[in-house]
Order: sequence, then structure tokens, then C-alpha cells
Amino acid sequence: MLQPKSGPLSWLKSGLLWRTFFLLALVITISQVIWVASFSVIERAPRANQVAAKVVSILTITRAALTHSAPELRRELLFDLASNEGVRIYPLEPTDKIDPLPDNELMPEITAKVRSLLGAETRFAGEVNDVPGFWVSFRIDGDDDYWLVIDRDRIENNAGMQVLGWAGVTLFVSLLGSVFISRLINQPIARLAAAARAIGSGTWPAPLPEKGPREIRQANRSFNTMMTDLSRIESDRALILAGISHDLRTPITRMLLEVEMAALSDEARAGMLSDLAQMDAIIGQFLDYARPSDESNMDVLDLHALLNEFAQDVARYPDVHIHTALDAQLRIRGHRTEFKRVLANLVENARRYGKTPGQEVVELDLQCHAQADKIILTFADCGTGVPEADMQRLLHPFARLESARSQADGAGLGLAIVERIIVRHGGQISLGQRSGGGLTISIVLPRAPA
Repeated sequence: MLQPKSGPLSWLKSGLLWRTFFLLALVITISQVIWVASFSVIERAPRANQVAAKVVSILTITRAALTHSAPELRRELLFDLASNEGVRIYPLEPTDKIDPLPDNELMPEITAKVRSLLGAETRFAGEVNDVPGFWVSFRIDGDDDYWLVIDRDRIENNAGMQVLGWAGVTLFVSLLGSVFISRLINQPIARLAAAARAIGSGTWPAPLPEKGPREIRQANRSFNTMMTDLSRIESDRALILAGISHDLRTPITRMLLEVEMAALSDEARAGMLSDLAQMDAIIGQFLDYARPSDESNMDVLDLHALLNEFAQDVARYPDVHIHTALDAQLRIRGHRTEFKRVLANLVENARRYGKTPGQEVVELDLQCHAQADKIILTFADCGTGVPEADMQRLLHPFARLESARSQADGAGLGLAIVERIIVRHGGQISLGQRSGGGLTISIVLPRAPA
């Protein structure tokens, strides 16, 4: 099965939760940017008119106060304006060093509006003689020109920063909502995917809750119906397989008796007995595959002692050499008989297909090591191995390699029985290539407490 390519953004490409979150976040961010830009454009003209009206009002009142005040009181009036209102008055001199106002999107509209109200001869400056501020020229008594200076903070208020601040708060709250919505959407889909993955691994999950939105209810209801149908089909298949296999045992036994009693040559009798024994072994595989699991009867097994005993039994085969490397204190929860059946099937599979070309003896490596809360058992032969494309298929019932189809010495259930028993024990099995040639079968089992 093809695996997704790993990369710096592989986590983003693989999860629906992050895809949904970033899609919502992108849409919300774009909407916020458009809203801020639109608000800035719409708000610019009213704000410019407001600032212009304020400037004209300050200038008009100041000019009226200076015009109608006594000359000896003007100095005190100018001091009060500068101290209390932040408004200063300077005479306009031809030698003044003038710098223009800051170039931003609001100043041209403010100056145009002020000029339209005060007259075309009104001048503006951002600095005069190195003194910053909002400088506006005006005339008193028709001859004397003056500068009115207003602190720039009163002109360039922080409304824009306030808008950006509120936009940031809104964006943050919206992103939190996006996380909640993404999890709300992803949770039932993740639950459905986990249930499908459990069925694929050979276990039956609890029924999915049939609640929530209509689409989720329908999907979960359909999945629960599918699980029920699959369970019934599996039970029916196992029952049929066990029934047929059991019924075939009787005629095979009768045929064995008839062959023994028939007047046949020794060669013919040996051939027929071999065929009948092979048929009986295949029927035994059918019965093993159809046998229901019983998880309530599991005991704590000393796997180290069990594997040692198994290795001693295998060593009696004239065509098998087995090499072991076993850790001590290896314990699992399981059925002793079923686990011995796993080991017997692995050896029988290796005897048939794991011999080195040209050799009559199969070399086997059996290793078992503890790793944290797991036990890893590897079983390797020195045969020709299995193509990568066929490894996963060999764990399916009745699956055999093309080179083995011409042989009538098996039903293709050996590794399927092994895989089924290992899954019943809460473990996992995988096939791989052995370094130097051959097949390696790796089994991972949960470790029982000492």
C-alpha cells in the first residue's frame, strides 16, 4: 500500500482536522482583511471632515479671541491656549523653514477640506523651524499672518489602531471557533475511521452512536448495519466451513480402512494413504480456521519455556535445523494450545517453502526479545523469500504464491490461521525480507505483568 510522502507539511496533508481548521482560518482571515480595508475606505471621508471641522473651529475661535482681546492681554491669552488647549500661535515669517505634512491617505482630504473653509491662501506644514505639529496659517486684521500649531496627536488619533486591535481580537475569537468547529466535524469521521481500521485489523468495535446531524446518523447507522452483516457472514462462513470439514472426516476414515484392507501393491497403498493423510491435514486446517475464539479462558503463559519446548520438538525433524535466541522472563496472556498451533504452522510453512534451493534441510532462526511492554518474536527461514507485492496477501485465507499453486499439499490457510490467532491475543503480525535471502515473520504481542 502506498504511504503518503513525508515532508514538512505532511501533518497538514494527512489530517482532516487541520485541513478544516486552516481552511476556516484562511476564509476568516481574508474576510477580516477585506472588512478592515473596507472600513478604512468608508471611514476615511467622515473622519477627514471631522478633523477638518475641529481644526477650523479651533482656528476660528482662536482668531476671534485674539481679534477682540486687548493687546496687553494677548500674551496671557496665548499662554492659556498653549497650556490648556495645546494650541500655539507664532508669527509667520518669510524666513521660516517649512517641512510638509506627513504623506498619508488622510492628510490630503483634511487639508483640502480646511482650505475650502478658510480660503485658498491657507498654508499647511508638518514642521516649522524644526518644531513638529499641525501648522495652519491664518491672517488677523487683513495684514498680519500667523501660524496656528495644534499637537499632531489631536489630528492623528489612534482610531486606526483601535480598529486593528478589535479586528485582531475578533480574528482570535474566530480562530478559536474554527478549532471547535473543526473538532466537531472531525470527531465523528475520526470515530468512523477508527472503527473501520479496527475491523480491518480483525477486531469488532463497539457500535457507533447513531446521534448528531442527519448525515452522521445515517453514516453511523449504515456502518453498524454493515458490521452486523459482516459478523453474521463470518459466523455463517465459519459454521459452514466447520460443518463441511467435520462431515468429510467420516468418509476419509472409511477410505483409510478400505485402502488398508484392499489388495493393492505397497506403492499404490502408500500413495493413496499419503493423499488421504494430506486431505485430512487440509480439513484440519479448515477446522482450525473456523474454530471460534474464547478470550475468557486465557492464562499467563511462560513464553520462554514454551519456545524452548517447541525448539526441542522441532530439532527432532531430520530436515530442520533451528537456532534460537530467547530472553528470559517472557510472559503473555493466551491459550497454550492455540499458540503451539501458531508455531507448528510457521514450521510447516517453512518446511514447505523455506528451504534453500538445492538443500534438503531448512535453516530456521527463532528469536524472542522483550521491549518495554511488548514482546517481539521473529521467525526467519533461508529460502527464496516472497515478493514484496505478495507479502500482505499471504495473510489472507486461501492465498498462495504462484509457485505453490501446482502443489496440492496445502489449502493456503497456514498463515491466515496464524494471523487470526495472533490478533485474538491482541498482537500484530508482519512479513518481511530476511537479510541474505528468505522470509522473516515478525510477531508483536502485549507483555503480561510478571
